[in-house]
Amino acid sequence: MRQTFVMRASRLLSVLLLLQTRGRMTAQQVADELEVSVRTVYRDMESLAAAGVPLYGDPGHDGGYRLVGGYRTRLTGLTREEAEALSLAGLPGPAADLGLGAVLATAQLKLTAALPDELRDRTGALRQRFHLDTTGWYAEADATPHLAAVTEAVWRQHRIRVRYRRWKAPQEVTRTLEPYGLVLKSGRWYLIAGSPEPIRTYRVSQILRIHALPDRFERPPGFDLATHWQSYLADFDARRHRGEAVVRLSPRILEQLPDLMEPAVARAAQDSAGPPGPDGRAQVVIPIESVDHAVGMLLRLGAEAEVVAPTDLRARMAQTIAALADTYRLPPTTV
Repeated sequence: MRQTFVMRASRLLSVLLLLQTRGRMTAQQVADELEVSVRTVYRDMESLAAAGVPLYGDPGHDGGYRLVGGYRTRLTGLTREEAEALSLAGLPGPAADLGLGAVLATAQLKLTAALPDELRDRTGALRQRFHLDTTGWYAEADATPHLAAVTEAVWRQHRIRVRYRRWKAPQEVTRTLEPYGLVLKSGRWYLIAGSPEPIRTYRVSQILRIHALPDRFERPPGFDLATHWQSYLADFDARRHRGEAVVRLSPRILEQLPDLMEPAVARAAQDSAGPPGPDGRAQVVIPIESVDHAVGMLLRLGAEAEVVAPTDLRARMAQTIAALADTYRLPPTTV
């Protein structure tokens, strides 16, 4: 009974905010928006009128319901820039992943309804001109069947037991975790969690099974998710970039490097670039993970990049290029 009352109260508020935001609406339009029957809308309108809300119903095919007497609730204290920022704060895809799609839609409706006319018109126009897409160009978002369960555990601060697939042996492990927070990075969800081990990062798509435990945990005092994530990214780059390579690059490749390499590599190259040599090429120093990884990374730069050091990387590049030349060697022509 209590749940039914809460749902109806929430719906009545949504009806009021819809009329406040959009002006005159037919019963059918309200029903379509809220996914209820027209009969339910009629009952809701009667309840709002009985509660003293100044509603007016225009009869006829082009009629509808509207608020009269300038009735509205205003959100005061927001500047134009703040209202614009709030209108871009919600990402529908990630919110839906977390089970908050309907909540986000209602919150945006409340915000829009409460704004003065000038700000409401401007934020509406802003959403028609800017769209935020968090997925990378060359990768699809991960399939995350257990994201909802992880989210619930994060909210409730309940420990979880997971079966997790990782890249090193043994590939499948079982862990008991304390889920501190979730991070969305380039369309992929990551869980930040503690356990008997230090705080670690787990890719949610690699969770094979999950079981919520009844016992709760306390978050570490002073833990800040955003600060931890930035520290993790910096440490991740430092751990995987275990070497350096000296490379000579043409001016064109040096300029295009941010589009061809990951940010840490492109930034290091541009920061370390020396003066152009007689052939116009500049010598740079870039971080590398390993010789094997660097060969594949540098081959994409073509003949406008030359490895100077280390010698084993230069030798591997020469071997690989020679093998490619042999593979693509044209057959001799016959006369």
